[in-house]
Amino acid sequence: VYSREEYVNPIPTTDLIIEYSDGKKEGIILITRKNYPYGIAIPGGFAEHGLSLEDNARKEAKEETNLDIVLYYPERPFCVHSNPNRDPRDHMIGIVFVARGYGKLQAGDDAAGASVYTREEIRNLLGKNKIAFDHERALEKYLEKYDRILASFPRSFKNESEKVEYLKKRWSE
Repeated sequence: VYSREEYVNPIPTTDLIIEYSDGKKEGIILITRKNYPYGIAIPGGFAEHGLSLEDNARKEAKEETNLDIVLYYPERPFCVHSNPNRDPRDHMIGIVFVARGYGKLQAGDDAAGASVYTREEIRNLLGKNKIAFDHERALEKYLEKYDRILASFPRSFKNESEKVEYLKKRWSE
């Protein structure tokens, strides 16, 4: 018979690489953490009982960035990180999704700040021990895949929804 009290299991989290444009700057949303462990991170948080991982990711995006998101491939997370030492607080399993963000960016909940970083600005942060947890590795994987997608990127789209549909398809490959 299963009993929660008998098992000490890792804690799942949902993390998000959110592509976003505010009309002036296009890039990825990174937050500045309000709580320990401090640093720059991709938005995310603990998976909550009663929510699917996809719904939890949407909830965390709204709480930390005020953005509504479209997950590129909800049933296939971009990557999963499970190293027991990835988070100094406890053994966490990070399930990372890629999404497109819409709305007015504004930090909230556990985020002291939220900003758009160009992909080049993110590349310049890598290897400098400024990014919390193992989010640097998730961003490295994202940039590698983005560069592969960009190599076959059509020059223009009729509208934003056509672009998002194209990206959703490419992220699922």
